[in-house]
Amino acid sequence: MRIDLHTHSNVSDGTETPAELITAAAAAGLDVVALTDHDQTSGWDQARVTARELGIGFIPGMEITCQDSHGISVHLLSYLHDPSYQPLLDELAVSLNSRIVRAQRIVERLAEDYPISWELVTEHCQPGATVGRPHIADALVTAGVVAHRNEAFANILSSRSRYYVSHPAINPAAAVRLVREAGGVPVFAHPKAALRGRVVPESTVHEMIEAGLGGVEVYHRDNSAEGKEQLLALASEHDLIATGSSDYHGTGKLNRLGENLTEPAMLERILAQGTGTSALLQS
Repeated sequence: MRIDLHTHSNVSDGTETPAELITAAAAAGLDVVALTDHDQTSGWDQARVTARELGIGFIPGMEITCQDSHGISVHLLSYLHDPSYQPLLDELAVSLNSRIVRAQRIVERLAEDYPISWELVTEHCQPGATVGRPHIADALVTAGVVAHRNEAFANILSSRSRYYVSHPAINPAAAVRLVREAGGVPVFAHPKAALRGRVVPESTVHEMIEAGLGGVEVYHRDNSAEGKEQLLALASEHDLIATGSSDYHGTGKLNRLGENLTEPAMLERILAQGTGTSALLQS
């Protein structure tokens, strides 16, 4: 069984509609796919309908934007949570609003050196989608500054760049607790993605574990080989679910559907723990 538990549609920063993404997943030979848009669940219904039509399994999910006490960005995947759980929605609303202000400030800084404008950025963002750095990266591609998103994130939009602007976001341990309260399964996304910026310290990881962290995304292209070994050891020590996934964004990134996969036994553990909403599994 081929299972990919981390993808994005144009509801956030992917380039395909939820229906197109599910269709692409089926064409790629996946048996189960999760839709995990940033801070959004509005693509679930369309994805579920298409998955049912195509006979592919669907796991409702989301990727929550967090920031730890050291100011380091953390992404938390949530599977099978209740999308109407108000305390979580309240936190997401704060994050979404701050992302817009942050994106505008980044564009203002970039405009001093590059041919980019807020109007150009919004042209790359679907109505109602979460505006963020990926859309700025797309604008930089259109302007001819970089060849693709990955190049932008490795340099100009890196957290080490002078153009970078942080923004308020929920503490990752608090997010873990909210996901659990909403009946979801929290999984730490690409914890060892050093090329993206600073990697969180062990203290943050252990705070998340104490709060109820369910798993870690081990097999991801941005985790180093050494990092993957460390994550496997962490998962073994704390009985965490170990996942693998593509972090697919359509044409927005080089990532390919199914390039990393989750073992069926790990999916079973997610299904056993998640009670906030239902998965769609088909034989």
